Amino acid sequence: MAMITLNIMPIAYISKGLRVDEIVKSRHKPDFLPEKIPLLETVAANLPGMIFQILQRQDGSIFVPYISSSCKYLYELEPEAVQADFQVLCKLIHPQDIKAFTESIAVCRNTLTPWHWEGRIVTPSGKLKWIQGTSQPELQAAGDCLWHGLIMDITDRKQAQEKLQESEARYKAILDAIPDLMFRISRDGEYLDLKSEGANITLSREEIVGKNLQELLPSDVAAISQVAIAKTLDSGTLQSCEYQLTTPLGIRDYEARLVVSGADEVLAIVRDITDRKQGEIALQNLAQKFAKAFSCSPDSITISTLQEGRFIEVNDSFVNLSGYGRDEAIGKTSFELNLWVNDRDRLNLVQELQSTGVARNLEIDFRQKSGEIITTLLSAEVIDLNGIPAILAVHHDITERKQVEAQLRFCAQRDRLLAETLVRIRSSLNLEEILQTTVTEVRHFLQADRVFIGLNNANLGVKTLAESGDPKYPSVSGWSTNDEAYLQELRNLLKDNVVGVVDDITQVTLSPKVKAHFQKFQTRATLAVPIMLNNELFGALIANQCSGARHWQPIEIDLLQQMSEQLAIAIQQSQICQKLAELNTNLEHQVQERTAQLQQKMQEVEKLHRVKDVVLHTVAHDLRTSVMGNLMVLKNLLNQGQVQGSKGAITASLSPLPPIPSALPLSHAPCPIPNAQSPIPISRSIIERMIQGNDRQLTMINSLLEINSCEKQGIEIKIEPVQFSTLLGGTFAQLEPMLTQNQATLKNLVAADLPLVMADETRLQKVLVNLIAHSLQNNPPGLNFTLSATVEGGMIRIQIQDDGVGMSKVECDRLFDLHVRDPQDCCSTSIGLKMYLCRKVIKAHGGEIGVMNNRKRGLTFWFTLPLFTSSATNRP
Repeated sequence: MAMITLNIMPIAYISKGLRVDEIVKSRHKPDFLPEKIPLLETVAANLPGMIFQILQRQDGSIFVPYISSSCKYLYELEPEAVQADFQVLCKLIHPQDIKAFTESIAVCRNTLTPWHWEGRIVTPSGKLKWIQGTSQPELQAAGDCLWHGLIMDITDRKQAQEKLQESEARYKAILDAIPDLMFRISRDGEYLDLKSEGANITLSREEIVGKNLQELLPSDVAAISQVAIAKTLDSGTLQSCEYQLTTPLGIRDYEARLVVSGADEVLAIVRDITDRKQGEIALQNLAQKFAKAFSCSPDSITISTLQEGRFIEVNDSFVNLSGYGRDEAIGKTSFELNLWVNDRDRLNLVQELQSTGVARNLEIDFRQKSGEIITTLLSAEVIDLNGIPAILAVHHDITERKQVEAQLRFCAQRDRLLAETLVRIRSSLNLEEILQTTVTEVRHFLQADRVFIGLNNANLGVKTLAESGDPKYPSVSGWSTNDEAYLQELRNLLKDNVVGVVDDITQVTLSPKVKAHFQKFQTRATLAVPIMLNNELFGALIANQCSGARHWQPIEIDLLQQMSEQLAIAIQQSQICQKLAELNTNLEHQVQERTAQLQQKMQEVEKLHRVKDVVLHTVAHDLRTSVMGNLMVLKNLLNQGQVQGSKGAITASLSPLPPIPSALPLSHAPCPIPNAQSPIPISRSIIERMIQGNDRQLTMINSLLEINSCEKQGIEIKIEPVQFSTLLGGTFAQLEPMLTQNQATLKNLVAADLPLVMADETRLQKVLVNLIAHSLQNNPPGLNFTLSATVEGGMIRIQIQDDGVGMSKVECDRLFDLHVRDPQDCCSTSIGLKMYLCRKVIKAHGGEIGVMNNRKRGLTFWFTLPLFTSSATNRP
């Protein structure tokens, strides 16, 4: 088989419409880049066929340099298998197509003309496929022949062609079998062609073809037809029209259906509908009756004679409901089918119909073919059927509804009983009263002859605790026994917490002792449910039927099981109450002692808090006054001093000091200094350090006072809508001297169009200043800051990132807590108080704050604030 080399083709070549062999050759051109090979291979894999290259040598041997991966999809063979043995492809050719394939290859080889062939193959999985092969042979210098080609799957096209041929043959057969007249008519009404075989027509083909509607039809019929033709051609949809013509057989009715059959021409199918028209008139009354009868579907609908009840017609719903087929029911009476459970119901229905003509929603029981009884709502009325009085009846099956209603009533009663029992158990501690009320209610609910509760006790044996029974039958109240063998047999009936159900005592195998016990108390059926207490058999709740055998329903068994669980709760509750009564006295005494101790401790703690507040307030205010006084003196010295020498010493003329502010107590006023006019040289650096130390102390004292106020009264903030970029402008003005002093830079990445936030602008600026001040005071000069903000889920998140030193995770977690810092570092304490206040402020805004280590170096402070909304209000 001649095949084709495909050295994978670029998409650009395919789009230009080049031949496969030209694309293959492009791979060998000097300008072809090897890195294009993966792309070309991908293109070949997505072509709608298999591309190949085969080299046929002079000695007849065949070598396959290339075959695309589509070989697996087309032939169900791996490309490597084909390259190893080319004959595997030839073996898949359909036997009937091998000869044509061989001849086409020979012609192509001899003439070196393009090879084209279509045929069938059978894949290894048994699939039959049509394929199309094309190739361009190329004679090589050594006399070899190189085949470049493409094989495509044309199975779908071939199948479509076969189906089209079959369809044409089928449609021709149908067309020949249609007895109706068919005309091809132009838009202007000219008859172009006709098919009249099998139709009753008096004119020949020659008398019709080429004539116009106006020439052959009455003017009114021609006008109707012309309008229908125009509508058909204009709308492109099927049109129909009816008309009458006078023929040798009399006046006949015709129906013409028109469809578009070509450009400006229609196909008209004309049918004689005279018989149908007459039949429609004859059946009009009967059809009206049937329309009423079946309008109530999907309910069962029947039409039967009034006197006998013989069925004339039934619908499918009747067949499904009754179980009788249509052939079984029609012609038979309802009595013959044994449908009526009570024959009197049929008589009452007929009497009501004869008197009133209608019957509505009569609840009647019917018997199905299987013998099962169903309940229906019957509605009926008398109709006239060709002069015969008949009953049109509709049966709505309510069997399932009745069963559900009964079950719901039963469940409601059961739930009521369980609820009342639970209320009694929770509201009463009288176990005897609970047990007696329970057996009474259960017997009434089950309509049983006897219900009682039996106790199983290792010391007392078995005895009856409570009973409710019919006086006609013997009572089991007070009955007990100590016969261990008999007791063990009774216990075995309820072992492993299994319900004992006996529908008929006479139908089960019992020991003589148990049988004698049942006979003594006239028990015919029994239902026993164990009462388990701490996984031990405490007793049983038992229902007996003495009047006869009884089939215990699952819902009845479920009721007794739930009641036994409630009884177990009541018994446990009674036992617990006894233990609680014993512990109650000791517990009350212990509670009183603990309460007295707690009150005493609370009083002591309250005194300590008052002392702490007084000490903090007094000491902080005194320290604040002293520090402020020191600052005033030192700043005055610094401002009035004179620099002397290169060491920068200040000669202070201790002139009278300015008046002490009224806020300072007299006890802190400066004392007179002797020789006030004599100069005292003081180093400038010493005074500056003293000022810095006093500033830090004043900041710390103010923070302590603010924290104390926050703890007692909370932070007072005034929240209002704030543009964050505007807020940053004021913050930068406060930060500029600090950043300049520490040779630091601040890069602002906050967008100017951020949404408004709800914030106290003044307090928020202090937070930003404190966070940056923390980094500045814990790092050498030259620190770089980056400020950014993002909006996340109704909040704005602000981040301040620096490139300084980091902190451990423990330090990050505790940074905003109020705890004692290093006592040797007063600066650390001051910063710690500010960090604590920062968290208080952010929390008061409804946000969060934190700090984290950067991946490389430095810290990132972050906090969140709520966005402004129309419903937001200022916080107090």
